[in-house]
Amino acid sequence: MKFIRFLQAGTESYGVLITPSEILDLRGLSKALKHPIPSNLDKLISFGIEGLNTIDRLIHGLTKSERRKATIKLSSVKVLAPVASPSKIICLGSNYRDHAAELNTPLPDEPVIFLKPHTTIIGPDEPIVKPAFVKELDYEVELAVIISKKGKDISPEDAKNYIFGYTCFNDVSARDIQFKDKQWTRGKSLDTFAPIGPCITTTDQIGDPNNLRIYTRVNGELRQNSSTSNMIFNVYQIVQQLSRIMTLEPSDIIATGTPAGVAFAMKPKPKFLSPGDVVEIEIENIGKLRNPVVAATT
Repeated sequence: MKFIRFLQAGTESYGVLITPSEILDLRGLSKALKHPIPSNLDKLISFGIEGLNTIDRLIHGLTKSERRKATIKLSSVKVLAPVASPSKIICLGSNYRDHAAELNTPLPDEPVIFLKPHTTIIGPDEPIVKPAFVKELDYEVELAVIISKKGKDISPEDAKNYIFGYTCFNDVSARDIQFKDKQWTRGKSLDTFAPIGPCITTTDQIGDPNNLRIYTRVNGELRQNSSTSNMIFNVYQIVQQLSRIMTLEPSDIIATGTPAGVAFAMKPKPKFLSPGDVVEIEIENIGKLRNPVVAATT
């Protein structure tokens, strides 16, 4: 299933994308049928397979009339970031072979990690805000893992059981700040620097997360074109390695690194983002996440 969080007429709800242009509104359906379901998408994630089974039973028990009444047009809602306030956003650096090659850097023998605050999160079509003091604004398409249950010291073989699903993540970066600081927190933690969405594709629908096509386009120009098969540490190894360091919790977001094609590495000259640009990232079996770039007003 592909879960989506949205606003309709000022009311938050969540549902399942049943076609590229239609949503089955689960909260509305739950109220109409008096069938209890988790009240929001974060709670559904924390229920893991039990929550998914509840939704599956609800959907498969619908009559054609009930299904039709609960179906709404995607164009009639405002799509929100699928995860609103995770306890942690854990990001990997230097996790693609092609990205290491474009930078002429050695492959790491352990994951390189950093954290972003949840205040960086924005959803589809929300603006990436470029403050005047940021001179070198960059994009990074990344496959994001959404954790479903609390776990520590998870084995790679068991990692899939701790994953609810996957979404698109743009690790927006102020390169001038990042390289000045020689560590990554400040340059990657500005408000709006973590666009995420448009949906969460569950583990049973994603296919092989370690072999998905992954793209970035800026104003329609293809900048990144790779595959998660180029990751140095695959999804399950990442979960294992991170859970050795910290306890993973429901709705935690793990951004798994970016492939070649980032703006600062372009030759002969970097092509950084400017106000007026539109960044669109896309991952196979998930969808497209589009965000405009705007100048800060203060």
